Amino acid sequence: MTHQGRRATLFNIAANAFLFAIKYTGALMTGSLALMSDAINSFSDTIYSIAIFFAVKVSHKRADNDHPFGHHRAEPVAGLLVALLAGILGFEIIKAGVEGLLSPEVRVFSYLAVGILAFTMLMKALMSLYFRGVAKKINSPALAASSVDCRNDVLVSFIAMLGVLGPYLNFPNLDYCAAIAIGLFIIYSGYKIGTENIDYLMGKAPGKETMNEITQRALSVKGVKGLHKVRAHYVGNYLHVQAHVEVDKNMTLQKAHDLGETVEDRIEEMHSVDKAFIHVDPR
Repeated sequence: MTHQGRRATLFNIAANAFLFAIKYTGALMTGSLALMSDAINSFSDTIYSIAIFFAVKVSHKRADNDHPFGHHRAEPVAGLLVALLAGILGFEIIKAGVEGLLSPEVRVFSYLAVGILAFTMLMKALMSLYFRGVAKKINSPALAASSVDCRNDVLVSFIAMLGVLGPYLNFPNLDYCAAIAIGLFIIYSGYKIGTENIDYLMGKAPGKETMNEITQRALSVKGVKGLHKVRAHYVGNYLHVQAHVEVDKNMTLQKAHDLGETVEDRIEEMHSVDKAFIHVDPR
């Protein structure tokens, strides 16, 4: 694991655990179901961040005899587990919100709850910016997902704040409605995380822009006359690339071999590529 990745993942754990603690305590003191729902969301984020820490650590382990192409699938596997947890927690929150609407209790407006949620929104916005920057530097889909999750949490906390403001606005049931909305949002976030990580595990091809860069890098090598059968797919969060390069049929075997290795090196310089497999064809 890189120093930046380790620092970011440890900060993610600490920050989410801290937010869970203050929101859970605030929910117990104020009786706000919306704030409790947001606390459960932070609990989910804490579990997610712990999973990310171990996943990033495992994914950066060197290749070995049992895993000749490395351990890059660790992060997507962790993402799937978190997606499953999000679905369960989201369902429980929705259930509590519906039960509250059916048997409502008197809700009291709380400045404490508003203050906690306002602080949460600010902290999550700053965390989103931080994780997005680190994710780009170390090519981590898990930290990129954390960035998106933090951004989404700003909206979740805003919805919770609307629920807390319900009694003040003379809409006492708004607290329960906010809880249901948060539950739905958590389920949707889990679905998005799950589908994205399934793509990594299923070997999805990269986008057109990445494929174009692979092609241009191969063709930029002196001696390459053409390129065909270019394919790439994800192995975890990194790409494996296969391609056929065309060279002069009169080129010696040694030169053709060296040219093929040069093309491999040029493609593997891309941060998103782990391994390139180049086949040399005479032309």
